[in-house]
Amino acid sequence: MGKPARSAWWERLPAGIRDEIDGYVLRDAMLAAIRVVVDVGRVGDGVGVGEAQLIVGDRYAYHGARIARAPESPLDLESLARRAGGAAGRVVAIEAVWDGDTVHDWFVRLLAVTADPADPAGEHTLAIIYAHTAGRHLDRGEGEDSGPRRPRREATAAETAGGALAAHLSVPFHFASPDTPDDEAPRWERPSAG
Repeated sequence: MGKPARSAWWERLPAGIRDEIDGYVLRDAMLAAIRVVVDVGRVGDGVGVGEAQLIVGDRYAYHGARIARAPESPLDLESLARRAGGAAGRVVAIEAVWDGDTVHDWFVRLLAVTADPADPAGEHTLAIIYAHTAGRHLDRGEGEDSGPRRPRREATAAETAGGALAAHLSVPFHFASPDTPDDEAPRWERPSAG
């Protein structure tokens, strides 16, 4: 379905459904918007997930800066150190792990790993590093030359910010797969209680 066909399909929708889809788009709820497009377009028009993504993408382009985006995680050393200081238990490592979803593609979670036996999670998210977050961080020079250049900016930003925080806290930094997104890469092993 080309752009003119998508535009014509959009204009044929009832105003209430268009408002519902745009409401999701303006709240940056892409999956909910896609679900509505598929639900109303599947029967009769044959709109599947691929076409729905394109239609919703058109709405994102239309609304642009009006979309309420989630705030980006800070990656400066002072903010990260403050967040790490709020983790339950003693921080024993800083770890970067890949994660992903259908909205953001791949991104990196920067974690404080703790050694508190009373804390079953043992890790606390300090920052989520999306491509745009990494770009903002690196473009401001907050790590441009502080570490190795990686194929993905998310990895470079995670290494520079996470490495600086780990050095500041005098703990190891662990990133098992900095060159290739891999959400099943080996994780840092917490020290056993005892």
